[in-house]
Amino acid sequence: MPAQKTAYVTGGASGIGLAVTEMLVAHGIRVAVGDMNHIGAEAIASKHPDLVTAYELNVADWSSQVSAFESVVKAFDGRVDYVYPIAGIGERVFLPNDPEAKGFVKPDLSVLDVDLNGFLYTASLAIQQMRRQEKDEGGFPLPIYTAAKHAVIGFVRSFGKYLLEESITLNAVCPNVVRTNISTSPFYDELEAKSVLTPMKGVIEAFERFLDGRESGECIEAGPKGDVVVRKPAEHLDEETGVVMEMLFHRGWPLHQPKSS
Repeated sequence: MPAQKTAYVTGGASGIGLAVTEMLVAHGIRVAVGDMNHIGAEAIASKHPDLVTAYELNVADWSSQVSAFESVVKAFDGRVDYVYPIAGIGERVFLPNDPEAKGFVKPDLSVLDVDLNGFLYTASLAIQQMRRQEKDEGGFPLPIYTAAKHAVIGFVRSFGKYLLEESITLNAVCPNVVRTNISTSPFYDELEAKSVLTPMKGVIEAFERFLDGRESGECIEAGPKGDVVVRKPAEHLDEETGVVMEMLFHRGWPLHQPKSS
């Protein structure tokens, strides 16, 4: 009998992370939920005590990420099959707009700390773990969610194709606006009234698509009509640009090769 699959979900206490956790549980997968909202994480764990465990996590803090991830790996006897860095926050005031202010104000980069750095922290932990553990029969250790941000999409599209050579998959699900805790209920109600709120069902269908581990470096968009569409990168400006991109690919390739013994 195949070993039971395991998964790690950040931001799994609410919104898309919670829905992904429920989807994984429905597939009989053991899930570790990491979330700053530890009470919410404990709530989903108590609902599925045989399959879900909760961990307190600040994704913007590297030491917190390492501590939680090490605990998860130990609890799962050294193996994690799926990793979903879903934790995120909404827009914040970047700089106060006060022409009368004196001196200079440090910008609030918390959105980048959580939505980009936090994602990269989790992804880097996952990739290192996937490289250490034995590959399974299907070779699909890392289907991954990411927020619809250009930097993250670029990371997924470029590194995902490379990682497939190592039987590690790195993908992104990019939903339109889904009802979560990031914004306010009146805003979601307004979108719903206009029939432009993306249903969670379509988002989860996109996640399920990656469970078989056949694709990597792909970005799937989920829209208000429930459509799930693979979004391809923009075409090169011209043939010469394509040559440059190919040369850049080969120039960067050695940086990610295993160290020789």
